[in-house]
Amino acid sequence: MVKAVVSGAAGRMGTRIISLIKDSGAVSVHGALESSGFFGIGSDIGEITGLGRLDVMVSSDVSGTLEGADVLIDFSKPEATLELGKTASEMGVALVIGTTGLDPDQIQEVQGFGRRVPCVFAPNMSVGVNLLLGVLSDVARVLGDEYDVEIVEAHHRMKKDAPSGTAVKMAQVLAEALKRDLGEVGIYGRQGMVGERPAREIGIHTVRGGDIVGEHTVLFAGIGERIEITHRASSRDTFAKGAVRAAAWVADQKPGLYSMKDVLGL
Repeated sequence: MVKAVVSGAAGRMGTRIISLIKDSGAVSVHGALESSGFFGIGSDIGEITGLGRLDVMVSSDVSGTLEGADVLIDFSKPEATLELGKTASEMGVALVIGTTGLDPDQIQEVQGFGRRVPCVFAPNMSVGVNLLLGVLSDVARVLGDEYDVEIVEAHHRMKKDAPSGTAVKMAQVLAEALKRDLGEVGIYGRQGMVGERPAREIGIHTVRGGDIVGEHTVLFAGIGERIEITHRASSRDTFAKGAVRAAAWVADQKPGLYSMKDVLGL
């Protein structure tokens, strides 16, 4: 049984991950981390989250909680991820990181964790989204430069980073398939007299509102037709299931940086 520590254990994502681990036959809840100001420090995470007693106390002691663990699952803020990842990798604890909004320097730090421990780093752990990334690459290569490419993503009002990590990953996959430099052709929203759309542009657009879990649409617009490919997440469970699956998989791997494509064998 893989022993997992969940950071942000009492949050929306953490609660779902712990609930799915509880029903998993491959992973167990070894520890639950929360920030030092959390009211429930010292309380049972199962009772706090309404899952029933799990005999796992919520703690802000990162090193103590990670002692004896096999893997840390983290969906938090970039700064917290770097601190947690540094401690975990120094202790030899594998990592599953779903945090988004990291800048290039922070991504390099995460990549460094993979030199010490096995680390799954993915902006979206949904099986469907990761399958879709491969499909998008194939479609883009066939359609080529004759079709304009646009990405529209929508999330709940509480999401802090924009565009979503998934939208950025989609744009990267499309740019690579079309042999373009995303740094040169990526356009993040439009306003004013922007002029005629360049053929090689890749547009990325953000919507925020209500409780939208996550929606991503890629539009291939040609002359006389268009193709729209959409993924809609109706529950955080799709991401949590992927995280638990990644935790069960990564614990047996050699040090390195892995994606969900590796986990899923795509």
